[in-house]
Amino acid sequence: MSESRLREEICRYGRSLFERGLTPGSSGNISLRLDDGGWLVTPTNASLGFLDPARLARLDAAGTLVSGDKPTKEIPLHNALYESRASARAIVHLHSTHAVALTMLPEIDPRAALPPMTPYYLMRAGQTALLPYYRPGDPAVADAIRGLAGRYSSVLLANHGPVVAGDSLEAAVFATEELEETAKLYLLLRNLNPRYLSPAQVGDLVKNFDLDLPDHEHGHDHSE
Repeated sequence: MSESRLREEICRYGRSLFERGLTPGSSGNISLRLDDGGWLVTPTNASLGFLDPARLARLDAAGTLVSGDKPTKEIPLHNALYESRASARAIVHLHSTHAVALTMLPEIDPRAALPPMTPYYLMRAGQTALLPYYRPGDPAVADAIRGLAGRYSSVLLANHGPVVAGDSLEAAVFATEELEETAKLYLLLRNLNPRYLSPAQVGDLVKNFDLDLPDHEHGHDHSE
């Protein structure tokens, strides 16, 4: 796909996410890694609902701005996830309501922020890590991402929002949406003793869909 088409895709998906209320105001950012090692990145203080393809930041492989507007201040976050996950070609970071709310709950396991509630959560988002709070744009968050050693494609930043990598922009967007919907389900069912997928059911998904979960036998099991 040509770079011009990729620019249009970023704007199209950004507008879709914004119009459905998944990231309000000028929050959230999207990046896409190009074949030459450079990136396309949404600008700082830009609403995902009103992106201009020509004004997206174009960075070279060293992260230097080549053209377009100044990129999001979350560049260290994106860079760390690309470095640690070789398969990542796109990253979506949102401030989606239910995912942010989930990060504030006391019982959340940082190694598996959500239990295995649905097959499509595991198939699209995998297991999700929860990182502690960092100031937006804090370079220290990059070290925290690297500390996950590439085991997670979906990460929640406490009191901030999700960061999700995919092997395409579409995959990253779909995984982010699945993460948000699963967080919503968790909040709806919290303290109601819901039936989650059993370890055997998770294992079946891992086998049949070749899922790469960090620790699938570790996941919450409240099905007993």
